[in-house]
Amino acid sequence: MKSKLLAVVASLGMVFFMACQKEEVQIVNDEAVSGEVQAKIHQLGFSTQNAKRLPEGYLVEGDILLSEQDLNRVPDRQLLRVGAEEQYHTTNRVKGLPRVITVSISSRFPSEYVAALDTAIARYNAEKLQITFRRVNGSADIAIVRGNGSYLASAGFPTETGDPHNQIKLNANAVGDTPNRSYLATILAHEIGHCIGFRHTDYMDRSYSCGGQTANEGASTVGAVHIPGTATGADPNSWMLACIGSGQSRPFNSNDKTALSYLY
Repeated sequence: MKSKLLAVVASLGMVFFMACQKEEVQIVNDEAVSGEVQAKIHQLGFSTQNAKRLPEGYLVEGDILLSEQDLNRVPDRQLLRVGAEEQYHTTNRVKGLPRVITVSISSRFPSEYVAALDTAIARYNAEKLQITFRRVNGSADIAIVRGNGSYLASAGFPTETGDPHNQIKLNANAVGDTPNRSYLATILAHEIGHCIGFRHTDYMDRSYSCGGQTANEGASTVGAVHIPGTATGADPNSWMLACIGSGQSRPFNSNDKTALSYLY
């Protein structure tokens, strides 16, 4: 069964990623996304399908938060999408390389979550990139905190000044106290990928990983820059696919490694 990346089938139905900024978050169900906002989301190069209003902004593509500032930001140039299922990165990326990015995880999570984070970090550090990751206690560049609601995990994109997005929300109620370590590591590696500037590999056509209709949003003004050398066809095993079956593990495949090496 397939589900929103990285989503699980829970008793309440499909569980979605979503990005947010506060320690606790609830979807604002009584605030519809207006046509004006949908036009801005589309102009930025994100799918408007199932967009939701959150207290912190707007949830798009299941696990990405766009703030009001994001929606009103004017890009420096127009970036056109190329191909269908290559790897993509956002306009902003982490700067100041080489760089160590620290990651913390809330003590409110079970110990297995810490072990899964260590696995996710090891996956990145094994690639010998110009960015490396280190788990710390206390203040960190990326803080993994608890959230609740109808989502699994979430993150945003790097800042204009070149810092990684500073928070990952993780819903332990959906994940459970004793999740499969490799599966949870894949979830965390995916969200860390967003934090350092990776878009969903299949954002142009989520139908082959998520099912349903093809969603092609056309030309964008920001946030979907093709990474040379990555696959031009469907890549069903990428760690940055929008959807994944419950319990699956997706370590970096050859295209993922090409993308990581190209950016960092």
